Amino acid sequence: MTSLNNENHAALLAMKEIANFVIKAAEVIDVKEIDNLVNMLIEAYNKKSKVLVMGAGRSGLVGKAFAMRLLHMGFNSYVLGETIVPSITKGDLAIAISGSGRTQLIVDAADAAKKVGSKVIALTTYPDSPLGSIADMVVKIPGRSKISKMDDYFARQILGLHEPLAPLGTLFEDTTMIFLDGIVYSLMTKLNISEDEMRSRHANIEF
Repeated sequence: MTSLNNENHAALLAMKEIANFVIKAAEVIDVKEIDNLVNMLIEAYNKKSKVLVMGAGRSGLVGKAFAMRLLHMGFNSYVLGETIVPSITKGDLAIAISGSGRTQLIVDAADAAKKVGSKVIALTTYPDSPLGSIADMVVKIPGRSKISKMDDYFARQILGLHEPLAPLGTLFEDTTMIFLDGIVYSLMTKLNISEDEMRSRHANIEF
């Protein structure tokens, strides 16, 4: 049954807040960083290099969704922590997702990938973080990480932030999810990959 007071329902207010944040984030993400990310992925696709996506917690779930779409497009993609993950080597690509850029598991994994000669891309709110300092290239994704406070200038002054409606890392995770879906569309366009082609690689045995 539809609520008679939809506009004031807490769940819908939160949805609108998050959606508005993502729209504002799309206006400030650096297009040069986007192009660099897309070009590095296209290079990996053409060379059939491995793409290892890594993230912890909810950021890891966002990474899994992106890795799945890469697989649908024909990329040689894997997710850190899964049972079947080959060794990553020189010329491969590691995409590390961490709002704070300080998640130790992801920082250590990115460092290990860098040491064997893989290129590392960091998706984080803090380019000057330990993860950002390791990465070959950083995409700054606006958001509030688990360790952020309301006095974060970028989130408060430029994008606006109402803490109770989006707890912990919600804004970073949701923004990153939609950003990566946008990257998928860009790759489909540049690589001339159709939805039918992606569907042919989609799992046909599902639970």
